[in-house]
Order: sequence, then C-alpha cells, then structure tokens
Amino acid sequence: MRRRIAPIVLAALVLGGGVLGQATPPAAAVVPGANGRIVFQSTRDGDFEVYSMGPKGELGKRGKKARKLTSNNAADFAPAWSPDGKRIAFASGRDGNSEIYVMNADGSKPTRLTTNPATDNLPAWSPDGSKIAFQSNRDNVGPTFYEIYVMNANGNNQTRLTTNTVEDFAPTWSPDGTRIAFATSESTESNQVFSMAADGSQRRRLTKGSGSSAFPDWQAKP
Repeated sequence: MRRRIAPIVLAALVLGGGVLGQATPPAAAVVPGANGRIVFQSTRDGDFEVYSMGPKGELGKRGKKARKLTSNNAADFAPAWSPDGKRIAFASGRDGNSEIYVMNADGSKPTRLTTNPATDNLPAWSPDGSKIAFQSNRDNVGPTFYEIYVMNANGNNQTRLTTNTVEDFAPTWSPDGTRIAFATSESTESNQVFSMAADGSQRRRLTKGSGSSAFPDWQAKP
C-alpha cells in the first residue's frame, strides 16, 4: 500500500485570517557574501509576522531587538530575501487566503503578486532576482496537492512547471539558475527530492530510500 507523507507546510494553510499549526522556515540564501540581516517569521506578537535581525541576533552584548516588518491580523510567513538584499518575498493570508507578496527590506511597500482563491506559498527567488518560484494548489482538487510554479519578480507571467496527480512542493533554485530542486510525493515510498530544468523539463529523481526527503536547498560554491 502506498504511503504518502504530506509536507509540513500544509499545516500553515491560512483560513479566515488564522494559521493552523506551524509554517515551514524559509530557504537559505543562495548567493554568497558578507553576513547581512536575517529574516524570519515569528508568533511573538500573537500570530505569524515577518521580522529581521542583525547577523548576531538578539542575544549577547551586541544583540539588538529584531525589527517587525509586517503587522496585520492574518499570517505573514515564509520570507525569502531577494539576491540583492533589497526586497523580501513572503506568503500572507491578509487578503483571505495565502498569496505571495513582496516588500522592501524595511517592510515598506508590500505588493501582492498572486491573486487567486488557491493557496500560494514558499516563494524562492532565482539567483538573478528576475523570477520567483513558488508552490500552489490552484490547479488541483483539495488543499493538499501542490505543484511548482514560476513567475516574474513583478508577478507577471505565472507559469505552471509541474503537472502531476501527486504533490510537488518546496522549490529552490540552483545557484546558476538553470535548475530547480523540489520535493514530491510521486514516489511509492514517501516524499523524495527531485530536480528539473528551470522551464520544468528534465525532471530527475535525486534521493531514494524509505524515509521522507524534502525541503532541499542548493549550496553556492565559494
């Protein structure tokens, strides 16, 4: 009998402005360089909001309090830095369901990029900052079947990259921008990690085994 393990992010579905369970953490940066600010999600003020803090965090003699970048009654979560460090993509339920937004690094000028009644979340920037990959269940029946999509950084040209009767989720770009790694429930054992070309072609399975493998991230070579 096939054993299917749903991704953790499904517990972060936004419903009526609230959050059911915990959302997944954002992916790590793909561009090397000096240590800048850290963006994260937190429920410290009651619901998920996006914060940023210095590389030394909030503890210790040089630690400074984190800055709150979003503030509303719905959940703001899964933040991801743009490669140039000037913008942050994130998911939010502020308009009734989980959609992808982008804002400046200081939290100003939040802009909604996706607009549909489905669940869009886990944005991931391409290394050149021109595109954002994300997961969505807009073309599937039920709340738990995600596929991988990509769009321009301004929200235009939203394109579906995967088409399956199972779930593809948690996309992350290769440092050279030519491939996207992601997790899928396609395997008969459990979730496994796959990769594909940036246009959705050349789908390849990368992991094996009976355990669940998910939420990949690429290392940028020094």
